[in-house]
Amino acid sequence: MSYEPPTPPAELPTETVDTLNRFSPDQLQDVARYAEALAEHKARKARLKEESDDDEIEERLDDLPDDVPTKATITIKEINDNRYYYWQWREGEKVKSKYKSPVNPDE
Repeated sequence: MSYEPPTPPAELPTETVDTLNRFSPDQLQDVARYAEALAEHKARKARLKEESDDDEIEERLDDLPDDVPTKATITIKEINDNRYYYWQWREGEKVKSKYKSPVNPDE
């Protein structure tokens, strides 16, 4: 092990490096454990959100009519002060739409 202090990552803000440099070895060990646990928590949260997004896509595909392509997205159109969901997709230069349902006013 070198007697020189380690070089902090360039991405780490200077104020964070300065704060860490003032900590005792025990405090640094606590920070390291906390940072590792926090990183795992955030990674798990991101995975769960991604899985949730995948579920929404599956749910949307279950709701998809046979004559609407899977690349279609849902848009909202306002007609005569009423809002409606439409499936919308592109076929060549044209944008195609198909009625889905009225927008729930509670949304």
